[in-house]
Amino acid sequence: MDDESLSDWAKRRDAKIGRLRAVPLVSGDGPKASHLNPDAPRAIQRWNGYTWEPHGTAANLAETRRLLYPRRVEEPPTVTAPQPQPLRTGRGRHRKPRPGE
Repeated sequence: MDDESLSDWAKRRDAKIGRLRAVPLVSGDGPKASHLNPDAPRAIQRWNGYTWEPHGTAANLAETRRLLYPRRVEEPPTVTAPQPQPLRTGRGRHRKPRPGE
C-alpha cells in the first residue's frame, strides 16, 4: 500500500497554514460564487492548520482580490510591443516599384 508518511503529511498541512480565503456574506441558500455578487461584502478567513478562523472583512470583490492577491495588483503589466523591422532592399512581389525602375 502506498501510504503517505506522517512527516510528509505534516509538511504538506503546515505549508497551507496562513492561507486566506473569502466567503461572500449573502443571505439565503443561493449560489455564493464570487462573480455572482461582486458588490457583496466578504468575510476573510485564515487557515490555522485545523480550521478556518475569522481574519477580517472586505467591502466588495475588488477589495477582496487586493487582500488575497497583493502581488498581482502591484505588478505593472510587462507587455512589450514588437519592434518594427525596416524594409530591406529587393523586388518582392508585395513591394511597389520605385519610380524609374
